[in-house]
Amino acid sequence: MIDFRLYMLQRLSALIMVPLVFGHIAVMIYAVQDGLTAAEILGRTQGSIMWFLFYGSFVVAVSVHAAIGLRTIISEWTAMPMRLVNILCWSIMAGLLLLGGRAVLAVTWLGQAPGVLS
Repeated sequence: MIDFRLYMLQRLSALIMVPLVFGHIAVMIYAVQDGLTAAEILGRTQGSIMWFLFYGSFVVAVSVHAAIGLRTIISEWTAMPMRLVNILCWSIMAGLLLLGGRAVLAVTWLGQAPGVLS
C-alpha cells in the first residue's frame, strides 16, 4: 500500500512541477531577452511573497519527486535493505529541501530580512 501511495505522490508532484517549470522557463526567457542583470532580478524578487511561494513550491515538489524516484531506482538496482534505502532517500529529500529552501530565502527574503539565517 505504501508503494502505491508513493507512486501517486510522485505523479502528483510531477503535475505540480509542470506549470512551475514552464513558469520558470518563461521568466528566464524574459530576463535574458530584456538583458536584466543579477542585481535587477534580485531587486524584483527580494521581499516578494509571490516569488517565495512560487519557488518554495517548486523546491518542495522537486524534493519529494526526486526522493521517491531515487527510492525506486536504488531499491530496484541494489541489494540494499529497504530500511536503509528509506533512510537514504529521506536524507536526500531533507538535503534538497534544506539547500533549495536556503536558495529561495536568499533570492526572496534575505536581502529584506537581515539575520534570518545568519
